[in-house]
Amino acid sequence: MSKPLSVTFLGTGTSQGIPVIASEHPVCKSTDSKDKRLRVSALISWGDFNFVIDTGPDFRMQMLQAGCKKLDGVLFTHEHNDHIAGLDDIRPYFFRQGDIAAYAHKRVFKSLKRRFDYIFVTENKYPGAPTLQEIEIDKSTPFSIGGKLVVPIEVMHNRLPVLGFRIEDFTYITDAKTIAPEEIKKIKGTKVLVLNALRQEAHYSHFNLEEALNFIDIIKPDRTYLTHISHMMGFHKEVQKTLPDNVFLAYDGLKIKV
Repeated sequence: MSKPLSVTFLGTGTSQGIPVIASEHPVCKSTDSKDKRLRVSALISWGDFNFVIDTGPDFRMQMLQAGCKKLDGVLFTHEHNDHIAGLDDIRPYFFRQGDIAAYAHKRVFKSLKRRFDYIFVTENKYPGAPTLQEIEIDKSTPFSIGGKLVVPIEVMHNRLPVLGFRIEDFTYITDAKTIAPEEIKKIKGTKVLVLNALRQEAHYSHFNLEEALNFIDIIKPDRTYLTHISHMMGFHKEVQKTLPDNVFLAYDGLKIKV
């Protein structure tokens, strides 16, 4: 029997996090812990396997808070800073385990090699630098991690292709603004969906709340958790009251079973 997934929301915020530096916005001043959001990332576990989706700027703190002692690999959605800037903090895992598997589109690897050239050099490498096992992925080819099949799903972040991931009945999508019909077919049948919803107002490269809810109506999962949330969405407690019974505003540290 396939082992169930455990998903921990390591971060549910947008690129600036919440509170935003120097902001006077009421949500940024909230004392509710659910209104404090690190940059978006998730830990997916089953059996003895732990995989993370993205390594944003808050990766070190997120993994400390999650108590994650072992890391089997990283799945990268795309190359924007809020999804990759914490890559160097895989070092403690590398020192304990050796090479860390990294799954990314070749375009994303190209960007990582510019940003973190010292990780990818093969000659005269600094002995304290980690090493990644590079595994190129694309929207057309499913791949296996820890004995589970992963189906990549391409979504468009304005004009930038971003990969979402489906593992069995669980699908994780972030930074989506549009999704092509052929990619939507890959998502149909999902029981638990994680989906970005930036704010109430429309945005040029992200679903707003209305667009996210419309997309949920197309997929009809059993449960949906909204992530990649900005302070402009509003207070967690108030927004949650407006959502359908099976749609939840995710928050940092939330753990769910699939």
